[in-house]
Amino acid sequence: MSTEEMLARLLAQARAEGATIVTLRAMVEEASELGAQRALKRLGLGDDEAQDDIDELRELLSAWRDAKASAWKAAIQWLVRGVLALLLVGIAIRLGAGEMLG
Repeated sequence: MSTEEMLARLLAQARAEGATIVTLRAMVEEASELGAQRALKRLGLGDDEAQDDIDELRELLSAWRDAKASAWKAAIQWLVRGVLALLLVGIAIRLGAGEMLG
């Protein structure tokens, strides 16, 4: 029995017998399930391969985050090395290393 059929039967039961709390909860649950299925279909995730697609997207996102972190780390390392190199050049000039070479 599909979700739509179950919801239709629950609605008919609620009309015929009056809506008890159990019937109302069942109706809400079935309507929620139906809404979730429709939303997934609209997003293109309503098929059997959807879980594989989500897993692949998560792997890609994880790889992107790792690459971004590595790029920032490398950029900071190069910046620190450049500052240290400039500092060493400044110290060498201050100590007269230019006169030694000339």
